[in-house]
Amino acid sequence: MLAIERRNAILSKLSVEGKVVVSDLSREFSVTEETIRRDLEKLEQDGLARKTYGGAVKNENFNIDLPFHIRNQTNVESKRKIAALISDMIKDGDCIMLDSSTTALCVIKNILDRKKITLITNSIEILIELCNKPDWMIISTGGVLKEGGLSLLGYQAERMVAGYNVDIAICSCKGLDREKGVTDSNERDSEIKKAFFASAKRKVLAVDSSKFDKTSFVKVCDINEVDVIVTDNAPDTRWQERITRDGIELVFDASEEI
Repeated sequence: MLAIERRNAILSKLSVEGKVVVSDLSREFSVTEETIRRDLEKLEQDGLARKTYGGAVKNENFNIDLPFHIRNQTNVESKRKIAALISDMIKDGDCIMLDSSTTALCVIKNILDRKKITLITNSIEILIELCNKPDWMIISTGGVLKEGGLSLLGYQAERMVAGYNVDIAICSCKGLDREKGVTDSNERDSEIKKAFFASAKRKVLAVDSSKFDKTSFVKVCDINEVDVIVTDNAPDTRWQERITRDGIELVFDASEEI
């Protein structure tokens, strides 16, 4: 196994379990503990982990962008719940925009039975998923490939999106705060999401419950600029009151309510 493959495997384990132990990793990958310590040092230098005595814990910094394949293994159940709720909003013949989030990929997998969908996306993973879908019109935004993100970003993508009008735009975010609004970890991701929302009749924000009361680096929009917030569990009373006051539709998995 190459060093980068081993570090990616360690990062995957960190994302799922929250922490790792040097001695356990040494046995699992059949390398010395010193090798594992160097791996953890590299992950810490890249801002992806935080070393502790005898191991490491995952970096909870909401401004850090994890690689797509790592994000795809985290909060899996929450993403499935959100995707199922969003899928019910999409009907045959709809024109939709989807960002490059792992939740968006889950949405696609839930609506493969829909007919005559027109889809605009900046997600490489979604384009690959739909490469053999003959009855849909699939449109790529074009743009610059984001390293590790499997997404297309930049001015060309934003300009392309601005030329279309769709029924629904579905975007995720890194943080949702009552004062700071909807935020993301970098400017390029923020700008393409702004473009998606600006081109849509209905703006849907997909946000799992861990993102509430969190703030990331760049503002996408104010809360009252979205039409629907879809999440996995019911937010607390303060959030429900705020969302209602702003005239936003709140959708969540009611089976989690006591």
